[in-house]
Amino acid sequence: MERDKIINILKNTDAFLTGHFVLASGNHSENYIQCAKLFEYPNIAKDIALELGKKWKKKKIALVIGPAMGAVILSFELAKVLNARSIFAERKNGVMMLRRNFHIKKDENVLVCEDVVTTGGSVKEVIELVRSMSGNIVGVTSIIKRCKDNPFENYEYKSLITLDFPVYKPSECPLCKKGVPIKAPGTKIK
Repeated sequence: MERDKIINILKNTDAFLTGHFVLASGNHSENYIQCAKLFEYPNIAKDIALELGKKWKKKKIALVIGPAMGAVILSFELAKVLNARSIFAERKNGVMMLRRNFHIKKDENVLVCEDVVTTGGSVKEVIELVRSMSGNIVGVTSIIKRCKDNPFENYEYKSLITLDFPVYKPSECPLCKKGVPIKAPGTKIK
């Protein structure tokens, strides 16, 4: 799927937002991708997962996992494409963990997914969780890559599209200095 087509899909589903936003990292940006809006449309979610799945077809993936909430639907759709199991990790008392009797088998080939990666913080927590359960991480994948480099040092990382938006520390944010109201569509303001 071409870059322009993906951007059009994001805009047509109202997933591509502009304004003043706080990101999960606590940093600020004037652009935000809200993939939950994209996932309102099951056929689009399926098409996105098919495209992302093409990048991993040659790997023998048994399990797809992502952090709740952003990767729950993507994990499920991607697992369907890869004929794998799908689970998600979630935070309890600030710690990423498996709940709902989910498990990872020893040496099971695992693909870690996320909807949007900026710093990769949540994904890194999921990686540590998978490693602590002796899963074999095959790679990391996302729809949107907002970072310049691969933040997952020892793992192959593939995304559908890279979007290089400026990101600001709160103390250096020009939007804050202008008094532009801030929104937190996918996270709590820290």
